[in-house]
Amino acid sequence: MAVFRIEKTQNYTVMSNHHLRSKDLTLKAKGLLSQMLSLPDEWDFTLAGLAAINKKSVDAIRTAVWKLERAGYIELIQGRDAKGKMVAIEYIIYE
Repeated sequence: MAVFRIEKTQNYTVMSNHHLRSKDLTLKAKGLLSQMLSLPDEWDFTLAGLAAINKKSVDAIRTAVWKLERAGYIELIQGRDAKGKMVAIEYIIYE
């Protein structure tokens, strides 16, 4: 099979193949992680934000995020305000 390589100069993402070749991740989890790695750091990394740019429900996104978290690709840190009330969750995404 022929492989065509095109020189990329803008609007592309470079990432490790590690997660793409993992047999432990579903295709949905691999795709979501790839998409998350392609988004800018300041992007809205919430379940609702991820669902908004995909044709999946928040529950479907949550399932993929759980799988990525269990596999060690995502770490979720629950933020708290000065009074100890829960606020936004911070996502740490690993290649």
